[in-house]
Formats: sequence, structure tokens, C-alpha cells
Amino acid sequence: MFLLPSYIPRSAEPLASGVSSGHNFFMRALASLLVFVAVAFVIYEFAFKKMASSDVGTAPTQAISLTGVRGDLLQIAQAERGGVATNGKCSTLDELLSSGALTMTRPERDGYTYEVSCSGAEFQVIAQHPPAPAGSPIRYPTLSIDSNMELKSN
Repeated sequence: MFLLPSYIPRSAEPLASGVSSGHNFFMRALASLLVFVAVAFVIYEFAFKKMASSDVGTAPTQAISLTGVRGDLLQIAQAERGGVATNGKCSTLDELLSSGALTMTRPERDGYTYEVSCSGAEFQVIAQHPPAPAGSPIRYPTLSIDSNMELKSN
């Protein structure tokens, strides 16, 4: 007959009593950090997918250029309004640049050229880009601003 040795615990403590509360705190902090990062990532992704595009039919990389062109149009229109208020007449883009009323160094940006058309004290500043090559999915909108400071995109 075989006798099996029996295990007799030396103390009445549970086996998992050796785990300190410091390990539990560390694991909870790590789990909380992972949950926070996951939620932040989902919010980040959602925000960029819902971000408004610059113009319909334009490439996402054009957004920076179009923002710069819009800024230039506003700057030209403000200089033009100041010139109309001071001189009582509309000025050409070259006159604005040469007089120092406009701080732009050149009358173009990323292929867009600017043109000022005057009618008495009323004006319109137009930014145009040459058309895209045939079959290209990129579209270059024509932007304009008038004496009422209304920015339009065609």
C-alpha cells in the first residue's frame, strides 16, 4: 500500500498574500493610461476625418496654399480700402506695392496671380491659377474679394 504524503500548510495565510498593494496600484495606473490613450486616439482620428476640406475638388495639400491666397486677398483688399479712403480712388496692384501700402514682395503665390479691377471707389481683387492639365483630378478655384470684404470662391 502506498501512502501519499499530505501537504500541511505551515500557516493559515492564503497563497496570494505575497502580492503587495504596490503592484495593484501600478497595474491599475497602467490600465488607466492605456484606456486614456485609446480614447484620445479615437477622438484624434474622428476629428481629422470630420475636418472640413478647403474647397471641393481640391487636393488636401492645396489647403495651405489656398489659405495663403485667401490671406493675400484680404491683405490686398485692406490696402485697397485704405487707399480708397485716403486718395478717393482705387489703385492698381503695382501702385499698392510701390507705395508701401502692401507688404507683399511679389504679386503671386503658388501659381496664383492677383489682379485688381476698379470701378470708381469699388474694387474687386481676383486670384487666378492656370487650369490644371487635362485629366487631372486637381481643381484650382478662382478666388475673389470685393470692396465689401466678401471672399468668394468659384
